[in-house]
Amino acid sequence: MAAPRSFLWSRRIFLTLLTAFVLLPVYVMVSSSLKPLQDVSGKFQWIPTGLTIRPYFDIWETVPLADYFVNSLIVAGAATVCSVVIAVFAAYAVSRYSFRGKRVFTVTVLSTQMFPGILFLLPLFLIYVNIGNATGIALFGSRAGLIITYLTFSLPFSIWMLIGYFDSVPRELDEAAKVDGCGPLGALFRVIVPAAVPGIVAVAVYAFMTAWGEVLFASVMTDDTTRTLAVGLQGYSTQNDVYWNQVMAASLVVSLPVVAGFLLLQRYLVAGLTAGAVK
Repeated sequence: MAAPRSFLWSRRIFLTLLTAFVLLPVYVMVSSSLKPLQDVSGKFQWIPTGLTIRPYFDIWETVPLADYFVNSLIVAGAATVCSVVIAVFAAYAVSRYSFRGKRVFTVTVLSTQMFPGILFLLPLFLIYVNIGNATGIALFGSRAGLIITYLTFSLPFSIWMLIGYFDSVPRELDEAAKVDGCGPLGALFRVIVPAAVPGIVAVAVYAFMTAWGEVLFASVMTDDTTRTLAVGLQGYSTQNDVYWNQVMAASLVVSLPVVAGFLLLQRYLVAGLTAGAVK
């Protein structure tokens, strides 16, 4: 039975408005990044008259954007790798074994997502400072401290999602691997992990995006040498002026790695989120 014409037109109008709502901010960013500063500071023009790519060169000189880029890559990459490795082992243990406190562990892991991140800011700050004073290990103002901080947010969700994905993998595969002579770790890496690639990719993308765009903890836990991109963008605002064209250009450059990664891994991400959400 064909849908009524009124429904088809209503759907087209709604999708058109939704597309315009999504693409309008992107157009503003792109057009503003191609304008001279005096054009951006004045009244906004929907159709720019004078275009220039100079802001895309100036963003690297106004602030040390390359250093911030390296810091973000190191922190986000390390947090992603650690989160995936730990989540795989933890989720495999919860999914395949029965032990005392299993339900309490899973509920505790998931319940940590109910608390706002700012609630952990002061405790983590005090812990890092006290560890530095007691042992000389500098966690505050270092990349290592920021990586550990991001693990506290990405790990609970990663473990919970992989538990659901591992539960969807038939246990007969584990038994077949044991018949072939594999131990628990052999079954994990030779059978379970290859079958759970979409879920692992979804966890990796989530962990990377969480670390890449985080601002609150990065603004407190870093210094001038370990500052990340999300915080470094504030450098385009001075006491005298705000370089809006460079802010827009830098924002687009910062977004490229995440957008490119999402487009390349989109099919794995959708499959992983769908399987991990339903047991």
